[in-house]
Parts: sequence; C-alpha cells; structure tokens
Amino acid sequence: MLRKLLASPQTGLVLIILALGAVLTFFAGAHDDRTSGVAVNNFLNSHTLIQTATDASFFAIMAVGATIVIISGGIDLSVGSIYALAGVSMAMVLRSLGPLSGFGSVATALSVCVGVGLLCGLLNGLLVVFLRVHPFIVTLGTMWILRGIAFVSSKAESILVPESLTAVAKASLGMGASLYPLPTLTMLAVAAIGSVYLTETVMGRHVFAFGGNPEASRFSGLRLDRIQTGVYAISGLCAGLAAFMGASFYGSASCADATGYELYVIASAVVGGASLSGGKGSAISAMLGAVLIVLIRQSIRTLRFDQNYEWIIVGFAIIIAVVLDQGSAQLNARRLSLAAARES
Repeated sequence: MLRKLLASPQTGLVLIILALGAVLTFFAGAHDDRTSGVAVNNFLNSHTLIQTATDASFFAIMAVGATIVIISGGIDLSVGSIYALAGVSMAMVLRSLGPLSGFGSVATALSVCVGVGLLCGLLNGLLVVFLRVHPFIVTLGTMWILRGIAFVSSKAESILVPESLTAVAKASLGMGASLYPLPTLTMLAVAAIGSVYLTETVMGRHVFAFGGNPEASRFSGLRLDRIQTGVYAISGLCAGLAAFMGASFYGSASCADATGYELYVIASAVVGGASLSGGKGSAISAMLGAVLIVLIRQSIRTLRFDQNYEWIIVGFAIIIAVVLDQGSAQLNARRLSLAAARES
C-alpha cells in the first residue's frame, strides 16, 4: 500500500508543492500583525494561502475539463475564450433583466455561464467530429471566433455584475473577514467529480480507451463520435463554471478576461501528468498541477524576481513534464518487453 502510494503521480506533485511552500515560507520574511502585533510569515498565513488557492481555482476548474479532452487524445485551446464569452453573456443578460432577487441573480448567472460554456464545448466537439479536422486547428479557430463574439457583443466594455453574486463568491463561510474559501471548495468539488467520472464510470473508461487506442475502441463498438463530442462539452462546461466563479468573485466581466489562460490550463494538465498523446491523465493531478503553477508565480513575486520570467518558467515546466512523461513511457515499454522476453 505504501509503495503504491509513493509511486502515485499525485504524491510526487504534493511533495513538490510542499517543498516549494517550505522554500517560500523560509524566504518570504515576516510582518507584524496590525491588530495583535504578533509576527506573521508573509507566505504561511491564512490570507495568503486562501488567496493562492483562489488564484489556482479558476485554472484548476478549467484544467479538469481540459484534462478529460487531453486523455481522449484531443486538445482545447478555446477554454479562455469560452470563459470570456460566458462571463460577458452572463453580465449582459443580468443587466438586461434588471434587478432580481439574490437567488434569482445567482441562479440566472450560473445557468447562463454553464449553458454558454456547454454550447461552446458542443460546438467544438461537433466541428472536430464532422469536419474531421485536427482539434488543434478547430479550437484555435474557435478561440478567436468566441473571443471576437465577446468583444463585439460587449463593445469591449467591462460590465459589472450584481453585488449578490459577489456576496456569494466571497462568502466567508464562518472563516472570518477577508477569507473567501468558496472558489477553493468549488475547485475541490470539480476535481473530485472529475476523478469519479474518469475512474468510476463507464463513460470515463471509454474516454481512456478512446485516447489510448482509437482503432481498438472502434472495433469494440464504442460510439467514438459521442465520446469525442462529450469530452469537449465537459471542457466547455468547466470553462463556463470557472467564468461564473471568476466574474462573481471579481465583480465584473469583459472580453479580455482569461486572456492567455490556455497556457496555464494546458500546463496544469500536462504538469499533472496528462499525456498529450492521449490515454493518460487525472483530474486530481490537474488540480495539483494548477496549484503548483500558481505557487511558481507566487515564488517569482515573493522572491522579487522579474515577473517577465514567469512565462519562461512555465514554458520550461511544460517541456520538462512532457519529456519526463515520454521517458516514463519508454521505460515502461522496455520493462514490458524484457518481461515478455523472460517468459518466452
């Protein structure tokens, strides 16, 4: 049991996160609390930790959906644009409807964001299935199209959302002022649901089968078109949910929201162990990958490095993760071939 736990990729990510957290704790320094006068570590305190988890939550929610797409052998570059369009659509609908009750605003906003995200994901899936064009090209095109629709429809304005949404997203849940755990809890819930979907359901096993060997899946009688459409729908749904949380938390939505998030989302999935060739990945690992990347960003700020190095470090993290994944795959293949040779 212990050997299996240590061999788990999630364990490795957790250990790296803890090690990086220890480094940040050591080098971050401390300040005196204004109310109590007690020295407080600049990193290892409840406010910084919750804020770090909050920053990671928006990437992580989308990374769970993107990981499911990657497991199927696809790629989704449009998640940031779906986020922007869902957020803008939600804000515009609420503005046109006028004052609503607190519950009415939240229910309407969530329905619009998730609905727009789901429709955009279905569009991606249907284009991939029926046009028979590589997902990279399809989602690259829809990335620009959806962002353009958000730009034109909102006239490039930043649209405020009702305070009732911000009150929900920033609910303290009894943790005290300035502590907002709801985005983190949503991230954990989405990762848990994604993990159950992938590991405990027939549909999840079909996604792994399709990504691992499409031809064998076809001969097994699996409905590949449905699987492929479904994974993009899930990715769009996750982006819509992230848009709801993000717009509600920050109090506004604009067509420029989530610009460049595609890099962080795919990086979270890849750093979390998802194989770009398909057939391998984990929702929990994608969430941990998002946390690790946000910690890397936090390290750059805490250690007072030039923030322009952030893109360089994230790019190297993607390359290293892919190289390690390929090396692991080759090592496993050699072990299997050696085992087969000994048996024969």
